[in-house]
Amino acid sequence: MTDLTATRPARRPRPQAVRLTEAAAARIRQLTEAASGPCAGLRIGVKNGGCAGQEYTVEYAERVEPLDEVVEDMGAKVLIDPKAILFLIGSEIDFQVTDLASKFVFRNPNQTDACGCGESVTITPVAQDA
Repeated sequence: MTDLTATRPARRPRPQAVRLTEAAAARIRQLTEAASGPCAGLRIGVKNGGCAGQEYTVEYAERVEPLDEVVEDMGAKVLIDPKAILFLIGSEIDFQVTDLASKFVFRNPNQTDACGCGESVTITPVAQDA
């Protein structure tokens, strides 16, 4: 008797939603290792606010939520809030230190505008069928 069980072809691996620079990966590892409580990684998101309309968010994540997009790169783990994924696809996250500040910097191909101080942005989401 023949086995009629359908076999699915192997799925090709999905590309990472975001890329990390070495500096960002090092800072994320440092922050998660020094966290005062449980830490599954840093959660990246986008919220409404600022003069350009949206702001990037970075916060500690105690656990991976079921719909989080998990990106692991160079030993660092980033969890992307499911509401933000279409805004962040294709972005590169860097960490920069200057004389006056240290911060994560997002190089986002979906960003269409930014305010003068650089704290808020306008982002057009990627089409879902892309």
